[in-house]
Amino acid sequence: MSTSYPNAPASSGAPVSATDYDGRPVLVQPDIRRLDGAVREVSVPPFAPPVTHGSLADLPFENAEAAPGAVVLGRRLPGGRWTDVTAARFAAEVRAVAKGLIAEGLMPGDRIAIMARTTYEWTLLDFAAWAAGLVTVPVYPTSSVFQTRWILHDSGAVALITETAAQAAAIGPELPHLPDVRHVWVMEKEHVARLADAGAAVPDAEVGVRRGMLGPDTLATLIYTSGTTGRPKGCALSHGNFFAEVDNAIELLHPVFKARDHDPSVLLFLPMSHVFGRMVAIACVRARVRLGHAPSLAPDDLLPDLAAFRPTALLTIPYMLEKVYNSARAGAEAGGRTAVFDRAAAVARRYGEALEAGQTGTGPGPSRALKTQRAFYDPLVYRRIRTALGGRVRYAICGGSPLGRRLAAFYAGAGIEIFEGYGLTETTGASTVTPPLKPRLGTVGWPLPGTRVRIAADGEILVAGGHVLRGYWDAQAGGVVPATREGWLPTGDLGALDDEGYLTITGRKKELLITAGGKSVAPAPLENWLRQHPLISQVMLVGDGRPYVSALITLDPDGITHWRQMLGKHPVPPELLVGDEELTAVLQRAVDEANKLVSRPESIRRFAVLPTDFTEAAGQLTPSMKLRRDRILKDFAAQVEGLYERRA
Repeated sequence: MSTSYPNAPASSGAPVSATDYDGRPVLVQPDIRRLDGAVREVSVPPFAPPVTHGSLADLPFENAEAAPGAVVLGRRLPGGRWTDVTAARFAAEVRAVAKGLIAEGLMPGDRIAIMARTTYEWTLLDFAAWAAGLVTVPVYPTSSVFQTRWILHDSGAVALITETAAQAAAIGPELPHLPDVRHVWVMEKEHVARLADAGAAVPDAEVGVRRGMLGPDTLATLIYTSGTTGRPKGCALSHGNFFAEVDNAIELLHPVFKARDHDPSVLLFLPMSHVFGRMVAIACVRARVRLGHAPSLAPDDLLPDLAAFRPTALLTIPYMLEKVYNSARAGAEAGGRTAVFDRAAAVARRYGEALEAGQTGTGPGPSRALKTQRAFYDPLVYRRIRTALGGRVRYAICGGSPLGRRLAAFYAGAGIEIFEGYGLTETTGASTVTPPLKPRLGTVGWPLPGTRVRIAADGEILVAGGHVLRGYWDAQAGGVVPATREGWLPTGDLGALDDEGYLTITGRKKELLITAGGKSVAPAPLENWLRQHPLISQVMLVGDGRPYVSALITLDPDGITHWRQMLGKHPVPPELLVGDEELTAVLQRAVDEANKLVSRPESIRRFAVLPTDFTEAAGQLTPSMKLRRDRILKDFAAQVEGLYERRA
């Protein structure tokens, strides 16, 4: 961009002391630039030097050489038991699988797709593929056949590894249309072990040769993210992008990855198909932090994993933290302790806010009386929550959607420090993070070290830094097309920077919905499909910040009249059919058909039939008949809330 941003004095807040964590500097004052009195750009210098040679493929082998006996992963065995995996053992497994991929004829630069839940095998295959010189392509295990086929076709993947035989069988009929896919392997059929056996005759040196061909600028992965047209775009991330992200995150989040007062460990239960999970997994391997994988978010599965693995840090989303809080309150209510829980929650929030004030220099910190109150409620409430999370959790890295000040303060008061962040697939994960020792509750923090954040004239957030993607994959163009303008990535999100450089997200320019679970949903494909139904006039998906996607549907008067006539019934105004069981059943079948286009998290769970159509006169449509979403949400707020009320 051509706008000039003159240097401005740094924020008035005092820099954090260089001896806050083990005598090492963990914070510097950000450089803040103003335009017309408003903060328009903030940057933080890198905490880690740029990587100039090598790749992510080297990490397991560097760990094995530096600390062969160090426990770097935990592996969940059948039955729920966990076993430790040392650096030496992990490197040996990576080498063996890499040799198997080479033996099967995969060549440097080939793309290999992985479709699985969050498992040990995911991380093993990621590093093995890199060691063989390949490019990994994640596919959500919940993806529809349509989505999977598109990703395999667009990426030109030559191999697919699925977790289950059912996933492989579902894509089987599409393989004749995917001539590039020469191999399909299935984890539950022990095909990963077979790959290791198949490569036994390949010399170890061949893996070294393949690794030697890679550098920071080499493509590491293609991660497909929803676009506003509904057709996923492949984000081309290099090995250097990941190094810029994880190396600075490790140095910034020192208590998570490098603290010496405890043995750090992270249990990963968010999807590995998402850049957030991949980034943290790589950071754990890089920092030699014990990493575990939990494949299921169902409480009956996850709670035992938390209890057995006992992590010190979690990678999570606001939805999970909300569920933990709500479950704890529901348990208190069932036991007749609602008043105690509510008082404890209020104390925790005040304590968290007082901690923030003390760390940022805006207050004295928790008073003696508040400390006493917190100590009283700790065994009654807070310790129970920490126990449910495994008993050792101190930190949580939270992203995907805004957490909110009240919940962040509660967890801080309950003894779990939240590092909230903001980022995109295009930025290899986080672009801003809550700075340790200087949080600002309700914001998404400062730029990650090595990152610049700018607010454009229209309020759009722009990001620049070494973690920003090379570009988008374009098979027809024969590679990668740039995604930045003069080094800046337009995020499509709207935000504001305060006087000390903290970023607050205020909205989205693009029409993507982001559910409470952090799933990005492009509404256009489903809306366009349903709008073709003869009984439907307009459709608008809702679900931003909500637990699932729903739809507002308006009726087509002519279509309704014809439908009633075909049934031998008298025509009636559409508004009189709201709640009609026969009509609801017809629309439900239409919704079910539309849902086949998308994965389960993107599908429409509930819908409401509105008594009136959207019109330009009412301000709900533009002159070109595009939806004015904010106005519709305001006009039909009661119907939207009804879609998220608990069913009896």
